[in-house]
Amino acid sequence: MVGNAQVTLDLTLEQAIELANVQSLYSFRAKNMYLASYWEFRSFRASRLPGLNLRATPVRFSRTVQTDYTNTEFVEVNSLTTSGDLVISQNFTLTGGVFEISSSLQRLENFGNENNPVNFTSYPISIGFVQSLNGYNSFRWQAKTEPLKFEMAKKNYLQSLQSIALQTIMVFFNAIDAEIEKVIAETNYSNADTLHRIGKGRFEIGTVTQDELLDLELGLLNAEISLARSEIGLREARTSLNSFLGLPDDIEIKCIVPFDIPALKVNVDDALNLALENNPDILNYELSLLSARERVAQTRANTGLNATIRASAGYNKRDETLSGAYQSPFENSNLVNISLNVPIVDWGYRKGQVQMAKSNQEVTEIQAAQNMIDFEQRIINEVMKFNLQEKQVAIASKADTIAQLGFNVTMQRFKIDKVDVIRLNSARTSLDAARRSYYNALRSYWASFYTIRQLTLYDFLNNKTLIEELDELLQKK
Repeated sequence: MVGNAQVTLDLTLEQAIELANVQSLYSFRAKNMYLASYWEFRSFRASRLPGLNLRATPVRFSRTVQTDYTNTEFVEVNSLTTSGDLVISQNFTLTGGVFEISSSLQRLENFGNENNPVNFTSYPISIGFVQSLNGYNSFRWQAKTEPLKFEMAKKNYLQSLQSIALQTIMVFFNAIDAEIEKVIAETNYSNADTLHRIGKGRFEIGTVTQDELLDLELGLLNAEISLARSEIGLREARTSLNSFLGLPDDIEIKCIVPFDIPALKVNVDDALNLALENNPDILNYELSLLSARERVAQTRANTGLNATIRASAGYNKRDETLSGAYQSPFENSNLVNISLNVPIVDWGYRKGQVQMAKSNQEVTEIQAAQNMIDFEQRIINEVMKFNLQEKQVAIASKADTIAQLGFNVTMQRFKIDKVDVIRLNSARTSLDAARRSYYNALRSYWASFYTIRQLTLYDFLNNKTLIEELDELLQKK
């Protein structure tokens, strides 16, 4: 672009919302929050699948002084150890334990043993299982909570898009209001200039007093000031709209006022059922209850008897050569280990921790129940409010038309000296107020329309849930 040249872009409200969903900063943030939850859920699902790991110690050099096998003297032992383990592990959701299948090899070189300096020890295969016996199974709780978290993340993302729509409505109508204020200011300035010129002519023939002429002159000055302010306000509103939509400053947006509104009435019971089915707040209540119950179970497990059993069975072989370490016959290798931690005297600590967790659970349940009541009441109120908006817009439109006709009649009567300046100013004030009320009614309608969509995640115009559009929306971004 050269100089102050600008490109004019006519933009409807629907186009502005679509543009905001695609390239606004808020859309980018909402999408990345969803993707973070998506990869967190992918990680959870991956943790349920077998994992293959290589654990290795490439070099471990040891130089120690210890007694010989006769315990008659100290000898220096220098050794170099290399080891590696290949382990397949699988979490077992039913009990919370972990299965392992491993294969390992260790090489030991003793620099002080001239006859047998190198030894290999192999465990071709070993099967093991580790299980905690305290009663708390984190895997089972995660199997309940993680899918809920991901489902809530999807619905939160869709709800964020509706929030972006509401923000778009705000900045879009701010620009419309600024445009209307400028139009009003230009019209008022033109009218004030005309009235001032008429007043000067009548003052010269004596039909208008000096104080009335001064009022007309003051009105002209005030109209000029209002026009200058409206130009600044319009520039600021358009800059905010461009910034929100991610458009450069050299694009001048002309907002197309959404006068046409759909003839839509939403059934309260339908909206309530859809909100209970789709709104992420419901999942949040369920998740808070599950988390409270999990904390109780975890507290009981951590403050009670702690026992862990570790068992493994397999084969091993020691030999001076690597190939020999993998030749039969092999020796059996078995391990069973049980560890216990039993609290005997804790001065009421364990009982206090459990009672505190149970109290928190009760508070969470009561809060969730109250939140459900408030949620349902909000849905009912918002639907009833929306169902009144169409009538409010119609009334405001009619009032705007009547005010415009009334002002035109009053202006004509003033020109033929049938009404005074005070009456004319009153008619102009009524016209401006009616025009602003009409556009505010349109703003309220569309804000209420998208609020209902946000609460229910449902498109009442096309009769389909917004969740069906999630994959399509993500592919566009």
